[in-house]
Amino acid sequence: MATTLLSRTLAILLLALLPWTPARAASLSQVPSFGANPGNLTMYAYRPDGLASGRPLVVLLHGCTQNAAGYFASSGWRKYADQWGFALVLAQTGSANNSASCFNWFQTGDTTRGQGEAASIRNMVAHAVAAFGSDPARVHVSGLSAGGAMAAVMLATYPDVFAAGSIGAGLAYRCATSLTQASSCQYGPTSRTPRQWGDLVRGAHPGHAGPYPRVAIWQGQSDYTVVPANGDQLRDQWTDVRGVSQTPTATRSLTGGTTLTVYGDDDVRLYEIAGMGHGLPVDPGSAADQCGATAAYFLDTICSAYHDARFFGLDGGAPPTPTPTPTVTPTVTPTVTPTVPGTCVRASNYAHTTAGRAHQSNGYTYANGSNDPMGLWNTFITHGLRQTGPDHWVLADGEC
Repeated sequence: MATTLLSRTLAILLLALLPWTPARAASLSQVPSFGANPGNLTMYAYRPDGLASGRPLVVLLHGCTQNAAGYFASSGWRKYADQWGFALVLAQTGSANNSASCFNWFQTGDTTRGQGEAASIRNMVAHAVAAFGSDPARVHVSGLSAGGAMAAVMLATYPDVFAAGSIGAGLAYRCATSLTQASSCQYGPTSRTPRQWGDLVRGAHPGHAGPYPRVAIWQGQSDYTVVPANGDQLRDQWTDVRGVSQTPTATRSLTGGTTLTVYGDDDVRLYEIAGMGHGLPVDPGSAADQCGATAAYFLDTICSAYHDARFFGLDGGAPPTPTPTPTVTPTVTPTVTPTVPGTCVRASNYAHTTAGRAHQSNGYTYANGSNDPMGLWNTFITHGLRQTGPDHWVLADGEC
């Protein structure tokens, strides 16, 4: 009996001396409270096991109809967070904010410094810096579609918080300030000079005296939801803000039909993917530059997370030292003209309804005003609609 008791005691002492191993690996977890939340968003976070303090932080923003868990699972960012050691914060919106669970990148109440969704995301960063010990000088943001447009919002409204960002199939900051204007921006170019685009960013935080974030832009060349002109407008906006020419300094061909164009001293990157539609580029596989999983709006072309992580300097390499941003006097920016009669837009039935050009009933889609039948309400059936009057659209498949 004494021998047995002694053996058990020794076993317990031995176990106590062994290094402690967590019962399970790190996972994406909801953060129930992160401070003021005027934008009614939900915060999720991923912190790799054993991550030391003073490590970088990347904020991820999902697209319409998506959520934080799906973005975390498919985007490929987890691979590099584990491999190179940085934390992730994923902001999530929902149908209470937007019927399609889109970030409200076009509403001034959500895209102004200190207000709405932008303020909520900023408070998530502050919470992560305090709770995880993340390095406040190495905070970055990346997003897709409406999340990409919201990433542009964060870079513009909080240039003092973010060192760099990545915008996937997104739109320039303040391209739109209403749902009607949002539709115009998505489906066609907006007439502004680089200086006027830049003024919109400079006006978002007039007191900012430091450098603006470096920016990577990803744009599918067969994207009919956020047309390729938006990539050019983002390029114009951020090259102007960074004070560099719109003339490229380098061009390279990458995998997946991707052309990378560099501006300035790697101030702005524009990735254009031939034949790619609307979505975030991923490249499933085990190679160092492969990541992610294919799913709705995660398209098998090239691993954008790998290239963005390196652009941010998260692989251990130092990104270029930010240069002071030249002082530019803002100019008066003309008001964006809303959609007018005669406008012709081709998009999916789902996109038409979320943009206010059509409506759905019992799973079928009808054009607003004319009630022209358009078929099933989904993202696969596409039609052209032409506006003939206020909130009056007709089928125009042969015209647009």
